[in-house]
Amino acid sequence: MAPNDEDPPKFKVSIVGSGNWGSVASKLIASNTINLPSFHDEVKMWVFEETLPSGEKLTEAINRTNENVKYLPGIKLGSNVVADPDLENAVSDANMLVFVTPHQFMEGICKRLVGKIKDDAQAISLIKGMEVKKEGPCMISTLISQQLGVNCCVLMGANIANEIAVEKFSEATVGYRGNREIAENWVKLFTTPYFAVSACQDVEGVELCGTLKNVVAIAAGFVDGLDMGNNTKAAIMRIGLKEMKGLSKLLFSTVKDSTFFESCGVADLITTCFGGRNRRCAEAYAKSDGKRSFDDLEAEMLQGQKLQGVSTAKEVYEVLKHKGWLEMFPLFTRIHEICVGRLPPSAIVEYSAQTPKRSSVGGPDSLP
Repeated sequence: MAPNDEDPPKFKVSIVGSGNWGSVASKLIASNTINLPSFHDEVKMWVFEETLPSGEKLTEAINRTNENVKYLPGIKLGSNVVADPDLENAVSDANMLVFVTPHQFMEGICKRLVGKIKDDAQAISLIKGMEVKKEGPCMISTLISQQLGVNCCVLMGANIANEIAVEKFSEATVGYRGNREIAENWVKLFTTPYFAVSACQDVEGVELCGTLKNVVAIAAGFVDGLDMGNNTKAAIMRIGLKEMKGLSKLLFSTVKDSTFFESCGVADLITTCFGGRNRRCAEAYAKSDGKRSFDDLEAEMLQGQKLQGVSTAKEVYEVLKHKGWLEMFPLFTRIHEICVGRLPPSAIVEYSAQTPKRSSVGGPDSLP
C-alpha cells in the first residue's frame, strides 16, 4: 500500500559513540527501529577509528561481524547497525541523536558538529560527567543544547552495560524538560522487554545522579579494597546519596527529591557501588595502598574504556572549592584527596571526626 500523505515523517537515529555502553545502546535501539513504523530501520553508529591487532579497522570489523569486537565481543548489535568512522557523515541525516562517549571528549565533538546536524534534530545524552567552567559546572546535556542548538534529554539508570547486553532485566530513567511527547519518543526508542524505561521531568536531577554516583563508587571501591566490610560500605553509600542530593539541590533548585528514588538515583548508586568499573579500579588502587596510579589501572583493567569517577571527583572538588562548600561535602572532598595521593585510601572513613557545615537543603552529614 502506498504511504499516505498524512503519515508522519519517520525518525532517523544516529549514535555518537561506540564503546561498551554505546554498543549496548545500539543493540537496544536497533531492535526497535527495525520493528517500529515510526523509525527508519538503519541506525548509524559513529566509531572512533582504531586499528585492531589483526590489522583490520574497527569499523570494518563491526560491519563485517555485526559485533563490536573490541568493546562488546560476542554480542550481535543488529543487522541494521552501520558503523561509520566519519562523525559528520554519521549524523548528517539523523533527527534523533544519541550521545554516548566519555564526557571529556564532548566539547570537542560538539564543536565539530556545529552547523552539521539537521534543523529538526533532537538529542539525548547517556553521558555521565560534567564540564567545569569558570562560571561553574556545565552539565553535558546543557553543553549539547548550547553548542548545537537542540533540545537534549538524558537517559541514566542502574545500567551495567554487559548485563544489559545479555538481556538481563534493567531499568532506566529519561530526564526531560518541557515536552513530554519528545520524552515518550525516547522511551519508545529504548524500551525492550528486558530494558524498562520511564520518563521524569527533571533533566538536571537525573543527570547529576548519573554523574555523582561514579564518585561515590570510588569510595565504595576503597572500602572493598581495604576489606572494611558491608556495614562501612552501606554507610558510605548512604552518606554518598545524601551528598549527591545536597549538591544537586544547591546547584539546581529545580531538582526534585523524588528523582533520587528513580532508577537513575538510588538504584544506579547501588549497582555502581557493587559492580561498576569505578568500584573495581578503586578497589585495586586501595589494595596497592595508592602506589599504582589510576591511569595505569585504567589502562590495565578497562581495555580502552574510560574511568569516569576519578575525573568527575576532580570536577566536583573544583566546584566545591570555588563555591566554598568543601566542609559541607566531606565525603566528596576526601574522595578526590585520596585519588590524587594527598591522603591514603584508609582515610575514606577518617573524615568522621569533622563536623561539617550543614546546607540549607538538609545536606550531608558525617559518619556517626
